Amino acid sequence: MLLENRIALVTGSGRGIGRAIARLFANEGAMVFLTARTEIELSATAAEINSATHNRQAAFVTADLTHEADCTRVVAAAREKFGRIDILVNNAGHYGPVVPVEEYPLAEFDGVIAVHLRAAFLLSKLVLPEMYDRGSGVILNISSLSAKSAFGWGSAYAAAKAGLLGLTRVTAAEAARKGVRVNALCPGPVTETVMSKELGATLARKLGVSPEEQLAGFLSTLLQGRGQTADEIARAALFLCSDQSSAITGQSINVDGGAAFF
Repeated sequence: MLLENRIALVTGSGRGIGRAIARLFANEGAMVFLTARTEIELSATAAEINSATHNRQAAFVTADLTHEADCTRVVAAAREKFGRIDILVNNAGHYGPVVPVEEYPLAEFDGVIAVHLRAAFLLSKLVLPEMYDRGSGVILNISSLSAKSAFGWGSAYAAAKAGLLGLTRVTAAEAARKGVRVNALCPGPVTETVMSKELGATLARKLGVSPEEQLAGFLSTLLQGRGQTADEIARAALFLCSDQSSAITGQSINVDGGAAFF
């Protein structure tokens, strides 16, 4: 097992990519602490993990990570339950309004930045001292293809995800000699997720095409010609959070079927 006896805090883990990461990490021996805004999704994910592993390997607390107090409470709850945090996966987020820059509401922009970038900064700030004291730890920031490629009607999401790459590099530079690795993943379209489906439907309406046409047109721009699965993203996350990637830090790894090349 690649993560035996590790403790992983995974945000946005009630569904989608976060849920897939939490499930895979638990299957690889980790204890996982889940957080998101929706209790019913968290409860179902935790129950599934605990049933599959025949052990109490998952626990959760609901939180809105746009609030500093909730970030502090999540980290405290994870430590109270499992004793420490070895791995932090900053995955929580949402896309926000699908509108051009000149129409983007400032409050919505601030909210998207807060849940993606500010929360990742706050949670990293909270876990790093413990990791430094121990001389080991991993932080993985889930960025996006949107951080590297140009798509209209998503300025806050793109800015937040690009900001995560800068945060990843700076934190990696500070942490490397203290035994802590920090990397980012840039997924392409994970078409099974709620966010991807809702975004696709909105884009289709704006473009005056069917959701099927919109999706097919976008996927045709990828080398593989298909979307990625949440499990594929989770397996890349497992690699970067395990000792198999012990010499990798400060990197952003594309898992996008051949869309971006830097």
